[in-house]
Amino acid sequence: MTGTALLALISLGSVGGAHLLSRARWTWRMPRIGIALWQAIGLCWGVATIGALLGLALLPYRKGVLGGLPGLYGDQGARLNAMQVTALLGAIGLAAVLLVMLMFAIVRVVRARRRHRALLALVSRSDSSMPGTLVLDHPGAAAYCVPGVRSSKVVVSAGTLELLDRGELAAVLAHERAHARERHDLVLLPFASLRQVFPQFHLVGRCLDAVELLIEMAADDRARHGRPPRELATALLRFAAARPAAAPSGTLGVATHGDIPVMARVNRLLEPQPLSRRLRFAAAVAIPVIAGLPLLLLVLPH
Repeated sequence: MTGTALLALISLGSVGGAHLLSRARWTWRMPRIGIALWQAIGLCWGVATIGALLGLALLPYRKGVLGGLPGLYGDQGARLNAMQVTALLGAIGLAAVLLVMLMFAIVRVVRARRRHRALLALVSRSDSSMPGTLVLDHPGAAAYCVPGVRSSKVVVSAGTLELLDRGELAAVLAHERAHARERHDLVLLPFASLRQVFPQFHLVGRCLDAVELLIEMAADDRARHGRPPRELATALLRFAAARPAAAPSGTLGVATHGDIPVMARVNRLLEPQPLSRRLRFAAAVAIPVIAGLPLLLLVLPH
């Protein structure tokens, strides 16, 4: 009973932690740690919630969650009352919905990218001055990457080539290559699928927005290595003023919508504020603890 209660408390605590983290600004100073924290909290919530429901259903066996599962196949299964059967069905249903929606999100993104790659093959052109980059003959501002397992495509529009100078363009291309190299699209998939599962909860949408912003900041950090940060900052401001259209489905663009995210990225590029060692160490320790504690409670008998 103690382990089940702890799993329930951890599940509720992860929701509260997500609420606080969605409003936090210190993560902007170390976006990769912030992304890892979000992943740990997401894993913690899923494991703890499913584990608490399973623990409630398997209370009669007094062997914990994993230890009690074999009892469902024996004669002891008849000992489950209505509440415990409901908890068992809830755990199975939640796990199934999360997995199915994640697979659905993966299939949808793969199909969208396949269609967009086929379209790019028809309407884009290569530029010898930008190896590995495709150019769209479109007057609007656009710059995005199409991630892939074997090859990723970085796409810019003719309007972008006119909008940015050489240094700004190089910074934008480095930003997009960072998205592709670090596979930020895979980071977003679980959060995007979670929003599909719980569209009515505004917290889930805020979580996705926070992760998207941290991903952009992480790519910004990678892009400014070896070049003046002002180049990417001015490129972001030019993109914001040009009001680019949203990046195609399944891709990652250089500019996010809204003035606040853009200004937050520009300010941290021009006036970086490194995270203190103490806070960085605390966050680094918290990540495995948050992710691992519910998994440990699943294994331990209670």
